[in-house]
Amino acid sequence: MVNTAVILAAGLGSRLKEHTAHKPKGFLEIDALPIIERSILQLRKSGIEHIWIGTGYLAQEYERLARKYPEVHCVYNDRYRDSGSMYTLYNMRDFVHGDFLLLESDLLYDIAGLKNLLADTRSDVILSSGATHSNDEVYIEMDEEGHLVAMSKQIELLGRVDAELVGISKLSLDTYQRMCRLVEAELHNHLKWDYEQMLVEVGKENPLAVKKIEKFIWCEIDTEEHLQRAKEVIYPKLKQPAAHLSLPIKRNILLNPGPATTTDTVKLAQIVPDICPREQEFGDLMEWIAEQLTVFVAPKSEYDTVLFSGSGTAAVESVISSVIGEGKLLILSNGAYGERMAEIAQVYHVDHEVLDSSSVLPLSLDAVESAIIRNKNKLTHVAVVHNETTSGILNDIDAIGKLCALHEVDLIVDAMSSYGAIPINMKASKVSFLISSSNKNLQGMAGISFIIAYKEKLQKIKEYSPKSYYLDLYKQHEYFQRTRQLRFTPPVQTFYALEQAIIETQNEGIEQRYKRYTESWQTLIKGLDRLQLQYLVPIEHHSRIITSIKEPTSRNYEFGAMHDYLYDNGFTIYPGKIGQTASFRVANIGAITYQDIERFLKSMEEYLSL
Repeated sequence: MVNTAVILAAGLGSRLKEHTAHKPKGFLEIDALPIIERSILQLRKSGIEHIWIGTGYLAQEYERLARKYPEVHCVYNDRYRDSGSMYTLYNMRDFVHGDFLLLESDLLYDIAGLKNLLADTRSDVILSSGATHSNDEVYIEMDEEGHLVAMSKQIELLGRVDAELVGISKLSLDTYQRMCRLVEAELHNHLKWDYEQMLVEVGKENPLAVKKIEKFIWCEIDTEEHLQRAKEVIYPKLKQPAAHLSLPIKRNILLNPGPATTTDTVKLAQIVPDICPREQEFGDLMEWIAEQLTVFVAPKSEYDTVLFSGSGTAAVESVISSVIGEGKLLILSNGAYGERMAEIAQVYHVDHEVLDSSSVLPLSLDAVESAIIRNKNKLTHVAVVHNETTSGILNDIDAIGKLCALHEVDLIVDAMSSYGAIPINMKASKVSFLISSSNKNLQGMAGISFIIAYKEKLQKIKEYSPKSYYLDLYKQHEYFQRTRQLRFTPPVQTFYALEQAIIETQNEGIEQRYKRYTESWQTLIKGLDRLQLQYLVPIEHHSRIITSIKEPTSRNYEFGAMHDYLYDNGFTIYPGKIGQTASFRVANIGAITYQDIERFLKSMEEYLSL
């Protein structure tokens, strides 16, 4: 767990002229608070317990700040006038003993960036954003796996521009020590090394991940123009992201497995001027959405997202009716949504076999492999539901994907209730087609579904005879690639809501979102134990997103009555049936927290006590 931060604050800040004549640039004030102090408060709120500041110019100002905040300590760089940021960081080597966050001192930023990095399971992550057009940007070039290749303020020195450096990173102690050894060998030449240069050099041997939050709210303050932009543009966005719109919207807590509770900012994003979806502006929006949906789970150079108007089932139907051709499909089913895939295959006369499994236990990998081998002469595709929404059981798509790759068959994954919450790596898991929708863990509005597909597999289906007109996957893909439009009228306002939902997902981070969902699930499980209610899936197999609960045997219990009681109190739940066991489901997804689950449990306890 990272509990330390290092802030680089030795620079002169001379480009800010009189603003830094008597104070370091970290003490520039936005809304009467120095930006360095704002950063310290954000670090503390994010769980950081130790903050080391590398000082130089007017170091006494930081020493005074350290007396105010006991977790802050200063390390003085006596060569600050003729050294670069890496030398300041190098001077910290006797004080930094573990992984840490590295920040520049002149930043104004959304705290979500800190939480995003801290929740990321990778040890080394460099935070980046999309284009800011702020001048003086540090541009980043990445490889197809999202690793750092190069950084420079000069675009012509890069192969391409993929992102902009924010100035906040999470570094492992090992990477930091490598950086120190590299710069130590060069100190006899000069001291003007920037830490960015050392990151690039270290990354050549040990790849460093770059996390891009496309529309991250932040700025660096190096010039008077930057300071003006910080006050007039960036800070108002941080203070009130939806200040331009305000409507009284009742907040309902949806505990059904989608659509999920949304933020007000997602709801309000639908209020836009009317626009014809054939306009370039709307095409640009859909292109951006398709790209961002891809990069959540796969490299965009190898995978494409195909968008459809319709619920998630529309996208499932598109894949099953479009990609099998003359081959055979093996459907792995341990719930209603596996059964639904079989029903779709039946309707389209797709050659298929169903491997039924327990609805409360994960799929048996031995049984899966046996079924693949048994059909090896004709089998071309395997389909599985990642998080079976019927029960909340989580199937191991990584292991299934490796089996499919071993036997040279393509894997289709219904990730309807896992995408956007449970981290997925399509390439590593050997997934050819992944299916989801806008209205579950993405926390957008219902009405948009999508397929993320390996490009080579998309091209392969070009010659297949279409079985559906509206849901023809290849034609939808080809038309969008050529025109940046959907073949048929899309739900325009819903796409604007999805744009905002993607922005909020990037800001929170999928790892952090799953952590929040997990906290809600843990609260739910404790509450169920207290109320002596039984969940059907063994706890070690829970997805931590959806929980199936056995109906109480109390004489006072009747699901319809409980639903209505909870609904009147602002909570919506969903019934279900697994085998012969009557049950109901609670999905802890969407824009909710564990406090909402606590209130739900209190309401349910009140009903059961009537």
